[in-house]
Order: sequence, then C-alpha cells, then structure tokens
Amino acid sequence: MTKTVRAEQEIFDELARLCSSPGYAHAIAYFCSRDNLIRYSGEMKAEDMRHLFSKSRLIRTETSTLIGLMLKSPIDYTLPPPSVLETYIGATEALLEEMHQAISASFWQSIDPTRVAEAGFNPFTTGAALREPIFYGGESAYSFQYRDFSTVKYANDDPWLIANKGFSIQEARDVVFAVSRLQDEKPTTVMHDMHGKPQETWTSLPGYAFSVEEIANYGHIDPITVDRVLSAFAIPSGEKNEQFKALHDFNIANASPLIRMPEGNFLLFHIYSLVEALYEGPFYWMGADKAYISTAMRNRGAFVEQFAVERLQQVFGAENVFANIDIYESKGTKLSEIDVLVLFGNRALVLQAKSKRLTLEARRGNDLQLQDDFKKSIQDSCDQAYLCSKSIEEGACVFKDSAGNPITLPKNLKRIYVVCLVSDHYPALSIQARQFLKFTATETISPPFVMDVFALDAMTEMLSSPLHFLSYVDRRTGYTEKLLASHELTILSYHLKQNLWVDDTHTMVMLDDDISADLDLAMLVRREGIPGRDTPEGILTRFGTTALGSMVKAIEARPDPATIDLGFTLLTLSENTVLEISSGIDLLTRKGVADGKNHDVTVGLGSGNTGLTIHCNNDPIDIAGPTLRRHCRARKYTQRAQTWFGVCLRPSDQALRFGLNLDFPWEQDDAMDVLTKHMSKSSNLKALLHKTAKAKTKVGRNDPCPCGSGKKYKKCCLG
Repeated sequence: MTKTVRAEQEIFDELARLCSSPGYAHAIAYFCSRDNLIRYSGEMKAEDMRHLFSKSRLIRTETSTLIGLMLKSPIDYTLPPPSVLETYIGATEALLEEMHQAISASFWQSIDPTRVAEAGFNPFTTGAALREPIFYGGESAYSFQYRDFSTVKYANDDPWLIANKGFSIQEARDVVFAVSRLQDEKPTTVMHDMHGKPQETWTSLPGYAFSVEEIANYGHIDPITVDRVLSAFAIPSGEKNEQFKALHDFNIANASPLIRMPEGNFLLFHIYSLVEALYEGPFYWMGADKAYISTAMRNRGAFVEQFAVERLQQVFGAENVFANIDIYESKGTKLSEIDVLVLFGNRALVLQAKSKRLTLEARRGNDLQLQDDFKKSIQDSCDQAYLCSKSIEEGACVFKDSAGNPITLPKNLKRIYVVCLVSDHYPALSIQARQFLKFTATETISPPFVMDVFALDAMTEMLSSPLHFLSYVDRRTGYTEKLLASHELTILSYHLKQNLWVDDTHTMVMLDDDISADLDLAMLVRREGIPGRDTPEGILTRFGTTALGSMVKAIEARPDPATIDLGFTLLTLSENTVLEISSGIDLLTRKGVADGKNHDVTVGLGSGNTGLTIHCNNDPIDIAGPTLRRHCRARKYTQRAQTWFGVCLRPSDQALRFGLNLDFPWEQDDAMDVLTKHMSKSSNLKALLHKTAKAKTKVGRNDPCPCGSGKKYKKCCLG
C-alpha cells in the first residue's frame, strides 16, 4: 500500500510546533555534536570525515531551519529528561525525512503528462525540480574560505565599517577566528565532562555557548571590539523570525546566527553559519545605506576580478595574466572587455566575473525568477566571454590593457577556455548551468566552465602548475554533458585521485559528495594546520616523481606550442602507462651514459591517433632536430596517426633538449610507403623493457651492472 505524502507546509508547521517545545535547544545541540564534530587521533584521515556524508546526518540547511523555527517562540533552556530529549530527536528526524520526500514528490506532481512528448520538453528546468538540489545540495565553500576571504572582499569598505559598526573587517575576522578555535575545543571538553555524571544531566548545549570575556581572553582581543562584532551578528532583541513561514522564506538564523542567552552569553550552534554571515552580511548592511550602496557594489565587483587575478597569477605567473583588457574593432570602437585573460603557449583562458546571487524568490521555486537570476548571474557573463573569445579567434580586433598598452596575442591558438566566475555560493550551480546555460562552442572555443571563487581557490591551490590546471579545465569542459555532481569540489577531488577521464561508452557519470573527503582533508591541512596528508594520493603524488613528470615540468618551464600539446597528452595517461614509459626513459638514459651511443624508443598513445618518439643523445641540434623529425614522420605514417610527438633528451640527466609536434591528416604517399616498408607498426617500448628484464635475469652477482654504473651487479641494482 502506497503511503500518502503529506503537504510540505503541513510538515513544516508540525516541525515548527516541535521546535517550540521546552528544552528543544538541547536537541539541536545534540544534532550539531553528532553530525559536525570530526574525531581523530594523531593525523586526521579522510575516513575520519566519512560521517559528514552520511545520509542520516542533518545538513546545515536543515539545522538552520530548526534554529529558525525555535526562534519563533521564547526559548526555554530547561534540560528535558532523557526520554523527552530522545522523543524530540526521533520526531525531528522523521519530520525532516518526510519533508525531503514531500519536496521530491512535488516535482513529479508538477510534470504535465500531456507535455512529455513535446520536442524540447525538459522538466528539470522547472522551479519544482530545482528546489531540492538548492536546499539539499552540498556546501560549495570551506568555512576558512568564507572567514579569510572576507578581509579581501571588504578591505575597501573599512572606512564605512569603522564609522557605522565600530570595527574593521580584519577585527571582525579575528573575532570570528577566535570563536571558531574555541568551538573546536569546547564541545569536546563538554562531552568528556559528561563521563561519570548522571545521564539526566547530559547535554552538549554548554559547548556552543560563550561569553565576550571568553572570546577576548582566548583571542587576546579588546573586549569592546569583541562585543561589537558579536552584537553585529546576533539576533536583535525581540526578533521572533515572523517572516519565516515556509521552508524557503527568509530565516533570520542565517543572517544573524548568534543567539543572546538570558545570562548574557552568546549561543552559536554552527560555526559555518557565522563565517558565511561574515562573508555575506556586511554587503547587506552597506546596502541599507543609500548613499553608499553604489560604492559597495563597485568594491564587490572589483574583489571578484582581483581575486581571480591573484589566484591565476600563482599558477601562470604575473607575466601571463592580464586584467581588464579592452577589445576594439578596426575603427576604434570598443567592442567589449575581458575581466581576466590568461595566455600560456597556444592556449588562452577568458574569465568573466559576476557578483549577483540567487534571490529568495528563486529559492522558493519561482520558474521565472530562477531563470532571471541565472541570466543576470551566469548567462550574461557567458555571453560576454564568448563574444570576447570569438574576437580572439577571428584575430581582427585590437586588444589593450587598462593603461592603453596593446596586448599581442599568440597566433593560431589551439584552445580558448571560457570561465564564468561568481563571488558567492550559488546553490546547485553546476546543475543549473547544465539545465539553463546556452552557448555555442567552436573547434577552438570550449564549452563554458561555471564556478565560484571557492572552487577557483581550491583548483589553484591543488593544481598549482599551468599544465595540470589547464589539463583539468580542458577535460572538465569536455565532459560538460557527462558529469553530474552537486558542486565542483567533488569533481576536482575525483580528478586528483583518479585522473578525470570518462569513457566514450558512458553517457552520464554521477559523483557522490563523499568523493570530496580527500580534497576536504588536504585543504584543512594546508589552510588550518590540521595534521594529515596535504595532497590526496593520486595524480600529484604518483606522477611527479617519474621521468614523464619531470618532462611535464620542463614543458611548463618553456611553454613552446610544439611541446605543450604533448604535456596535455601525457597528463591524460593512465598510471601504468606513465610508469611504463618512464621506465623506458630511465633505461634509454642509462644505456646512453654507459655506451655513449644514441638510443630511441617509440610508443603509441591513447587510441592510436597519436604517439611519442623519444631520442636520447647529445648530437648538435642541427643534426638531432632533422633526425628526430624524420623518425617521427615515418612513425606517424606507419601508424596512420593524426598527430605525433617527438622529444630529445640529454642522457646524463634526462633534461628535455627540444621537442616537436606533427599535426596533419594522414594521406597515402608512395615515397613514404617505400621509406617505411620495413618499419614495424607496433610500439617497441614493451619489447624493449621485456628484453631488458630478460637480460637482467642472466646477469651474475659479480658481473658489471647493466645500468652502466661500472659497479658490480650485487653492489648496484641487485637490491
């Protein structure tokens, strides 16, 4: 028998009555301790964070809903008996689960069966379909990003903050930092203190309460400043959250997460709510000042652009990153402007930034408002980015920096990547981009990569070299229609562990949020000083120490178009292939040092449409260059490949001397048929390694080591 799903509002109203129960604050404190604390010993591991992705865990939007409903009535802090508290907990979980089912059911009920057969009908663009991922989607920002980026975001607004609030943004950040550090310790201490005490006295609530003096002493901050900051983020006296009448209504608990307790202390259930309010709240304060709002808007836009410039410069260097590039048509008419332009070898990245957010009306599921918000936040920046990219592709315009100096763009760019950047958390951003975004990619211009500043920060932190960064952007934009995840951090984490690759046989890959645990840990280690692995086990740990890893670094050091495509190709290889080719390179260079002769090896890459020939010698360039080109041309012909790469390495240290890239369609040629008649079409890498391994088994303990070191085998490579 099918269970009837109650109306969402009916469930919401019952949940509101439950949250007004005496002592319900202790139930919220229990949920926060159970679902948000990370327990570990020694070094933190990804496994220690797995419970954060449990289906039974309350997510922050659910916890904030409970807090907001509790605020609608005077809070009774009396500790209820254990049996009553247990009833609160069970009833809350049941109602929240029922709420989730009701939201899901509303989507299916909204589908008009008569329209299903219509061409182009897509029910997933409706507000009913998007309400669920908007409310239940994962957080796209780390708490320390909200906290620390706020100082950069509002640095130019300090005079207004000091004059109107009595503190600077840095002082606000320092107070919030002290609160976060105290709440890392206090809930655990409170839980330990429960041991040995009667169960009817157990409660986690004191772990989330603190005084001005506590924060001032803990952070060594002036108490007056602490009081001003905490008061700015506290719920105003007498506030009953009356406007919070439905799930997606404005909830004062999000804007003002601190609750004043009767004895004067402050209560904060979730540090994430406070850091998010620190990042977003000051803009709304300034927005209420009609005389200052235009300045606040200007500063907000400047922050996004400057943030992108600084992060991209960390990867590509200041000489390759340009801001505010004006595009002029032949008659001197300004056509458009690029917010941030990155040039690297035969690749370009065009980034357009926006600072608009998703409105409350859109969160409620209003179809028209959802699409209007998306247009203003994403579509407009995408359209501008494509206009600019086409101007680069066509090569008929003049490009100048903010000082009016001309920018010389590389000729024959192979790829232009389009990035649309937003400054705030935009719920279900990747899902909305998939459903709403309209664009026309070309052979040169990629599909758009839509992200927020938090994803860009994580990408530049973990993929800190140009080829690693662009290789990820290249594949991520290539899989726009195939990848589905609640936010970009999940996809980035998967790439770091598995090297993002989707087989042609798969039409859709869905990634669950728990995949991001390894990236979450690495970012915590790097930014918060938590003991643990600062790099997920995967492409960054296994690739960098190999011969191919060294080759990629050499290519990045001098981004020649002839070799940069090879760098992209190498980064797509599987771990086994990387190790196999690297072993071949190690063998070639050892033999070259031992006998002083030239050695080479060839290997097919990918599906057979390309390959790599490696020459190892010290010949002069005017001899080594033509020799390598002839060999690559012959190999390309026998393999009937579209492209073929060639590199020349120095035997003594495997240094990259030069490289080349043959890229043109295969055509039958009588002269090439004669030239390559006796050339094997298969790769000789495996045969070379097999032959070497076989030879090694015949080497005696006292024989000279085959590596060419001059030592006996037993004292060299035998071990």
